[in-house]
Amino acid sequence: MSVSARSSRGRLDAVVVGGGVVGIACALGMADAGLDVALVEAAQPPAWSSEHPDLRVYAFAPDNAALLDALKVWSDVTRQRVQPYRRMRVWDAAGGAALEFDADELARSQLGWIVEHGLLVDCLWRQLERRGVVVRCPARVTGLEQDASGVRITLDDGATLDARIAIAADGGQSALRELAGIATDDRDYDQLGLVAYLRSEQPHAGAAFQRFLPGGPLALLPCTNGRSSIVWSLPVDEARRLLEIDASAFNHELTRASDACLGALVLDSARAAFPLRRKLAQAQRAGRVLLMGDAAHVVHPLAGQGVNLGLRDVSAWLRSVRDAKAKGRDFDASSRLQRWARERRSDNTVSTLAFEAINRAYSNDQPITTLLRGHALELAGRMPMLRHALWRHAAGL
Repeated sequence: MSVSARSSRGRLDAVVVGGGVVGIACALGMADAGLDVALVEAAQPPAWSSEHPDLRVYAFAPDNAALLDALKVWSDVTRQRVQPYRRMRVWDAAGGAALEFDADELARSQLGWIVEHGLLVDCLWRQLERRGVVVRCPARVTGLEQDASGVRITLDDGATLDARIAIAADGGQSALRELAGIATDDRDYDQLGLVAYLRSEQPHAGAAFQRFLPGGPLALLPCTNGRSSIVWSLPVDEARRLLEIDASAFNHELTRASDACLGALVLDSARAAFPLRRKLAQAQRAGRVLLMGDAAHVVHPLAGQGVNLGLRDVSAWLRSVRDAKAKGRDFDASSRLQRWARERRSDNTVSTLAFEAINRAYSNDQPITTLLRGHALELAGRMPMLRHALWRHAAGL
C-alpha cells in the first residue's frame, strides 16, 4: 500500500522506526487513536516458541500491563506464558536487614509479571497489519529531512515516507537519533550482564530475589515450570570466566552468590552475557522527531526498569494524542511535543542516574559505603509507608 493511500493529505501522521516492544506498542496505540502510521524495521522478529525460551526477560510493571491490555495484546501474552511474582526480597551481601515487598501487604494480586522479550514482540508484531499499520520490513533508515510541518524519511531501497512526526524507537544505537543530531551522554560500567535459566532445590513460590555483591547485583526472577531466570551484573573479566567454566563449577558459584536463598541452583539453559552501559539522550525531541525507549535511555538492569521506562514514554505520548483529539487540536503541535519531551526526559534522567548511583554504592566493598548502605536498606525495610512509596514508583502507579 502506498504512503499516499494512507492519508487524504498524501502523507502519514507518524512513522515509527524500530519494531521492538516500545516501537510496536507506540505504533498500535497511535493507530487505535485514528492516526495513519507506518512502522520501519530492519528484520522481522522470529516467531516465539514455547520450546525455546528467550533468555531475555522483563519484570513487567502493572502500569505497562494495563497499557498492553488497552492495546488488546496482554491477554494474548498471558494466555501463552507469564509468571506473576508476589514477593521480592532485596539484601546486601555485606550485611544488614533485607528490604522485602509483599503483594498482600500492598493489597495487590501480584507485584508484577516476568515475561519473555520474544513472546512480547511476537504478540505485538502480529497485531500491526490487523490494526492498519503499514509495515516496511526489511528496511533501514538512511536519511532524514524535516521542516516545521513534517518529516521525510528515506529508506535503504530509495523509498521515502512523509509524515507529520517520526518516532525513534530503534534501540541504543538508534540511526534515526543520529540523523536527528541528538547527542548522548554515555558511560561504560565495565560490567557484563550474565543471563541464564536455572532450576532450584526449593520452589521459588512466585518470589523474586536480588542480592547486592561487591562485583554487582544478582537477580533471580521466577519463571514458569518451576524455573528461574538470572541477571547477574559482573566485572567483565569475571563474567567471561563464569561463561567459560563448566556447569558444575558455575552451579556452585551461583548458589554461593545467591546465599542459597532457593537452595542449590542448577543451570537449565545456555549462558549468555551482554555489556552494561548507560546511554542518555541529551534531548528526547529534535524538531518533529521524538525519542522513545532505548533510543532515549539505556539504563542499568539492576531495577528491571528498562522496558518499563520505554513503555512509559509511549503511555505519556498516547495520553497527549488522545487529549489533543478530544479537544479538536493538533496532536503534533510544537508546544505539545515539547511538553511531552521535557516531562519524559526529566523522569528518565532521574531514574537513569538513580539506578547508576545505586549500582555504584552497592557494587564495592569500601568500609564506609558498606556501613551506610546496609543501614539504608534496613531503614527502608522498617518503614511500611516508604516501602509502599518505593513500590508504587517502580510499578508506575
